[in-house]
Amino acid sequence: MTFFNTLFLTAVLLLLHAPPCPAAGGSWSVLLPSIGISAMHMQLLPNDRVVMYDRTDFGVSNISLPNGKCRPNSTDCSAHSVEYDVGSNTIRPLMVLTNVWCSSGTLMPDGSLVQTGGWADGYRRVRIYKSCGTCDWKEIPNGLTQQRWYASNHLLPDGRQIIIGGRQAFNYEFYPKMSATENSPSFPFLVQTNDPNVENNLYPFVFLYPDGNLFVFANNRAILFDYSKNQVVKTYPTMPGGQPRNYPSTGSAVLLPLRLKQGVIVDAVEVLVCGGAPKGAFANANNGRFDGALDTCGRIKISDTNPQWVMETMPLARVMGDMLLLPNGHVLIINGATAGVAGWELGRNPVLSPVTYRPDNQIGSRFEVENPSSKPRVYHSTAVLLRDGRVLVGGSNPHDKYEFTNVLYPTELSLEAFSPSYLDSSSSSLRPMIITSPKKSNYKMRYGRRVAIMFRVSGPVDVNLVSVTMVSPSFNTHSFSMNQRLLVLDTSNSTKELGKSTYRVVATAPPSGNFAPAGNYLLFVVHKEVPSPGIWVRMQR
Repeated sequence: MTFFNTLFLTAVLLLLHAPPCPAAGGSWSVLLPSIGISAMHMQLLPNDRVVMYDRTDFGVSNISLPNGKCRPNSTDCSAHSVEYDVGSNTIRPLMVLTNVWCSSGTLMPDGSLVQTGGWADGYRRVRIYKSCGTCDWKEIPNGLTQQRWYASNHLLPDGRQIIIGGRQAFNYEFYPKMSATENSPSFPFLVQTNDPNVENNLYPFVFLYPDGNLFVFANNRAILFDYSKNQVVKTYPTMPGGQPRNYPSTGSAVLLPLRLKQGVIVDAVEVLVCGGAPKGAFANANNGRFDGALDTCGRIKISDTNPQWVMETMPLARVMGDMLLLPNGHVLIINGATAGVAGWELGRNPVLSPVTYRPDNQIGSRFEVENPSSKPRVYHSTAVLLRDGRVLVGGSNPHDKYEFTNVLYPTELSLEAFSPSYLDSSSSSLRPMIITSPKKSNYKMRYGRRVAIMFRVSGPVDVNLVSVTMVSPSFNTHSFSMNQRLLVLDTSNSTKELGKSTYRVVATAPPSGNFAPAGNYLLFVVHKEVPSPGIWVRMQR
């Protein structure tokens, strides 16, 4: 046999024994062709409504304020915020007074969205929205001690939120304030990670660590931070390659699922950071040269004594992508572009296919490319998880005004839903349905207490493959979902069959607010990686 024949035979054998490429999954549907605004910011509320808004100086939107209202001292009588009712698939316009452009926010324990900062007259504003069918935004002038634009927020175990950074704001503060004289402590880490020409540390990635400290990632580095003492507890290695991952190089990040057993974390606490744009990409894009986005992810066990980044390669490079935790513990990477950076007219080549990342698989078999949308979602696009397991997708406006014609990527006013493959009809016999206890809206869970959940599955059930997860509803903007976390609760092999197709599982709530700050969560029963529709629960002290 010749060398070339041997080479050919070897190649054929390798192909025959290679693992099959996963088939694309998931499906898309257009929910509304227009919501009147571009959904730049998005928050799911515990009544299955979603608040969305863009900015007040975009020009006139495509939805009017109700009852002939106009914003004070303005000729703009259009809305720049709306409330979307998931159940009825309808929109209600809201009145926002000051500019919410590139702001941030947190869903508070009482179910109200407390939103902070913005541009110009919105720099130091605090805005509160509590949904009630006829309610509207309430604004607090000078509710912040510093100007906050491109800041990140996180709910804390004490029920307050911390607001970190922002453009030229190398400090942090809290809301609500403990006193009128409460100040804004300096945060040198933001100075150290700041590139004065690009500011690649805006919208830093912030996650609550189970000891009560905060993991903060900015530019290409991360620390563990004790905000109560204003001290760095641990410094992590720079991500290999040293490429920037935060706005405007805009990658995304998640805290991977926290698995609980007898009140402690099983295995490790891990963070995953994906995508972004290389050094120099911002300057190049402003000069008409659009660098390819990063195709790497960095994963790090932040709980290790000697943590190190492990790098992985995505099947699709992505900048301005959103990363969402799905109820079964997988990570969905969605939206974005394959070239350029975040900013007006600075992104190119939209990436239309989401990618699913399976954290528990072996390296090399974690990514799966899903079916594409037909709508580019580039700069200022958003995505949030809904209670039924779908992902709501909106936004995309890479222009400084509403532009619908004669531009490369028109302003997008539509609202879509991406249904992951676990919602396919082929999985219906595996899908649990929660039927009783807890069944009422906003069921109250106490830390460390056990709760029995009854559910029904139409097909055969493997009781060893049933789990219970809790997902916090996140505030999404600029490719980062603030306050996002998923906990896999301790069920201790408690799943029992009660009767035909009816089962009970007993789950233990998280032990403290360090694991899950008090507030509203979506609780799911998961069977063979197929989640039930969620129910709202409320963690209480």
